[in-house]
Amino acid sequence: MDLKFNIKFDIKKVPKGARIAIAVAPAVIIAILFVVLVYMPKTKEIKKLNADISKQENEIATNKTKAAKLDILKVENDKLTKKLKELQEKLPEEEGISTLIQQLSEKALRADIDILTWKPEAKKAHPSGIVEEIPFSLTLAGTYHNLGSFFSSLTTLNRIVNLSDIQLRDPKAKKEEASLNISLKASTFSAVKEKGK
Repeated sequence: MDLKFNIKFDIKKVPKGARIAIAVAPAVIIAILFVVLVYMPKTKEIKKLNADISKQENEIATNKTKAAKLDILKVENDKLTKKLKELQEKLPEEEGISTLIQQLSEKALRADIDILTWKPEAKKAHPSGIVEEIPFSLTLAGTYHNLGSFFSSLTTLNRIVNLSDIQLRDPKAKKEEASLNISLKASTFSAVKEKGK
């Protein structure tokens, strides 16, 4: 059995609208396939890459700003380090108390003031928690003007020394000025030792 298909197709008999549709259909199908398979995925990828580029540009700008500030921050760090060292000299640890006693004795001797007694008191924790107050009482003998010179010389110490409760008593005639018995409370500060040291 022999099958023969003999289909004759005459394009001229197809209506004009259908002929246009047949001619345009492959181009439309190719265009749709291109948009779906190529254009849309590439557009998503381009958007993602643009977002990554934008993020990296922001990071670069931030890092450039930080790098520009680095030199300024280094200079500021050096200044703060020097200031910290100066403050640590004014707030030495407890071992510096013997040096303070020696310095006070020298300054009293230069001002012609006699230190009669030096009475240390118990350390007190300062509310800041970074220093301890070391109070002590002094009894001195000397003239009013020499006492002023002694107090003035204390300002040149490289330590903080606070004076309070200054009492001048028992004036005794001595040459041109009266000699006084002086009692006062003083306090200095020491840095709190860090744990583990």
